[in-house]
Amino acid sequence: MQRPLAASLLVILTVALSACSGAAEPPPKDTRAPTAPTGVTATAGSATTVHVMWSAATDDRAVTGYVVYREGRQVKELPATTLMTDIVGLAPAARHAFTVRAHDAAGNISPPSATVAATTLPADAEDRTPPTAPRALRVTADGSRAATLTWTPSRDDTRVTAYDVYQADTRVHTAPGAATTARVTGLRPGTAYAFTVRARDAAENSSPDSPRVELTTASAPGAPPNTAPENLTATATKGEITLNWTPPDTGGPVTHHELHLDGRFTTTIVWGTTPPPGRATYAFPVQDPPGTRYTVTLRARLPDGTWGDFSAPRVVVVR
Repeated sequence: MQRPLAASLLVILTVALSACSGAAEPPPKDTRAPTAPTGVTATAGSATTVHVMWSAATDDRAVTGYVVYREGRQVKELPATTLMTDIVGLAPAARHAFTVRAHDAAGNISPPSATVAATTLPADAEDRTPPTAPRALRVTADGSRAATLTWTPSRDDTRVTAYDVYQADTRVHTAPGAATTARVTGLRPGTAYAFTVRARDAAENSSPDSPRVELTTASAPGAPPNTAPENLTATATKGEITLNWTPPDTGGPVTHHELHLDGRFTTTIVWGTTPPPGRATYAFPVQDPPGTRYTVTLRARLPDGTWGDFSAPRVVVVR
């Protein structure tokens, strides 16, 4: 017996729709929480602040942020790229307990980290004298993604309570006041870095910067040689900033450099003729008020048309 045409079409349409619906099944729901952050530390930096740090958590997809708790109450929410924070506005000479939890994009939140405690320092409102700058700062590579800094202790009329490590003009680590060493992690292979250290006392007085030290981390296996401009200097006069540097040895003339201020592209420096031999110089006007700080980096365009590695950063203050 012959099947009616309408019935045959209905069967074909049903099969086709079933196949389409199978191909469009949504991905499985993310129900797995990240691991708990590890390596949590809490250090009192003053009478009213505690510095909390931790190591990154892991997730089957990606950690998207961290939440810091004090005595079980949420006090900070931070992006996944941030592994340290200052908890401020605390009572002097008081003990506080902290935990950290990680979360992912689906809202899954990790178990709490181990609890760490710190006691804020006694208040000393009359202390207005900053510590002396740390001296003899040195840096050594610890693989291609970490570095260890050491320094000679600062002096203070009361006592040093913390040392803050800066990469260019950004604080990346805080060590206790009794420490003379710090390990900085999260660096990138084959990258130039510049570090300084400042001492701090209980009244939040910060010392001048220590002498600057520089480090270029080891390149990743198989990576090409570092192509960063070297020996960059940045000086400010009224209304102008002048840069001097040595272009990288690329096997050919370097005709273009990119200038970045505070990590943002600003301009391309182009030599109209043959690039000058030896050190290069470039000056540009600034209209910002005196005291404005810039972090300056450069990178060169290589003969193959790609951009090379960034120079070590320099901090310059507008006059």
